[in-house]
Amino acid sequence: MVLETKKLDGANARVYAKSSLEDFQQRAQKIAKRIAQKTKIDGFRRGKVPIDIINQRYQAQIQEESQKELLDSVLKAGVEELKLAPHEMMGNPAIIKFEKQDQHFDIELNIGLRPQIDLSGIETCIPSFSVEAITPEQVEERLKQLAKEKSTFSDAPEHTKISEGQGVVLDFEGLLEGKPFDGNSAKDFALIVGEGRLLKDFEDQLIGMQVGEEKSFSVHFPKDYASAALADKEVVFRVKIHKIQNREIPAIDEEFVKTVLNQEKEPTLDMLKERLKDQLFMEAKIKLYNQELKDQLVENLEKALNFDLPHTVVEQEMDLVLRQSLQSMSKEEIEELQKDPSKVQEKRESLRERVLKSVKVTFIIDALARQEDIQVDDKEVFQTLYYEAMMTNQNPQKLIEHYEKNFMLPAVKMTLIEDRLLTFLLDRQLAKAQA
Repeated sequence: MVLETKKLDGANARVYAKSSLEDFQQRAQKIAKRIAQKTKIDGFRRGKVPIDIINQRYQAQIQEESQKELLDSVLKAGVEELKLAPHEMMGNPAIIKFEKQDQHFDIELNIGLRPQIDLSGIETCIPSFSVEAITPEQVEERLKQLAKEKSTFSDAPEHTKISEGQGVVLDFEGLLEGKPFDGNSAKDFALIVGEGRLLKDFEDQLIGMQVGEEKSFSVHFPKDYASAALADKEVVFRVKIHKIQNREIPAIDEEFVKTVLNQEKEPTLDMLKERLKDQLFMEAKIKLYNQELKDQLVENLEKALNFDLPHTVVEQEMDLVLRQSLQSMSKEEIEELQKDPSKVQEKRESLRERVLKSVKVTFIIDALARQEDIQVDDKEVFQTLYYEAMMTNQNPQKLIEHYEKNFMLPAVKMTLIEDRLLTFLLDRQLAKAQA
């Protein structure tokens, strides 16, 4: 075999090889013998089938396995000549050329390499910011909310009419255009009127009703409702009240503080207020991070850091995103694309800019996470999926199997790493500002 290697840039290498036809034929002969040893054909004992019959019956398999063996040997030789460690190779190598000539094969492979990224000076990419101080009024409001959460309920006297702030247990059933829909009914559903667990128009209709009373009414769902099937639609509900309860909010006194801070030896109201202040600050910080600063930080990093990307990774990611895009298309749209294959290629190319940015950001996050020793283990990945399953009423095991089957677990891990890394960088910046 004649071999030549070349680094095209910081993230791509090319392997050129010329392999003799004789070498390929020898590989094919060995593969045919292996097949013959474990093949049984009527009229022949196992392992005694003539090679010419094996070559005839298993020609496609022999050719495919011979080609794979040859490509693997070229790749191995190329990697050794380029002195690449396993962690330096990114994605699957791309076959640029595999052409049979009179007496040899011409072979070219592209190998993706882990980009070399200069991370010096990334501190300038981290936005300057501050988290607004928590006011005494905010602490008092949270304290009142905490007291509400510790409320006790007792059955209201007979003939009591529902008013805002009371607890209610009811059955309801909703019909959209006379038909049931997903989640349209519930038995013994509990809520506190006026706290917004259900739509305001629904809860308002309960005011004035009594235990045992039934009522039908219409509710118009908002245009931006989470379920597209119900958004901007009129639904007719029928409800029956089973229980009305009066709410008793505890006084914020020494006993209340002891109940909340039951792990402390000498709890005080000031101690509780300080805890609530810290909690409010943390919530404000996380909200600022998630709604503004993380996106800004990623955008700054993407613009500031320039480096070569491995073409194999980009092309493979484009194929993946294209498949995901096609899965979300209607049957009619897919049929339209099938009529003109060039439109599929056009759609694929339309994704390039988005994919380039995504791949670039992934490599930046990976490099920074390794530099800062930010890690996520498999247990955390499975815990995240378990939580997702619980929140969406799915079977956790089936959801995990779906992610495994579709090779999506690495993407989940990278998302967790990204979130942890960005939080780490922003926390470090905040600590500097507060020092």
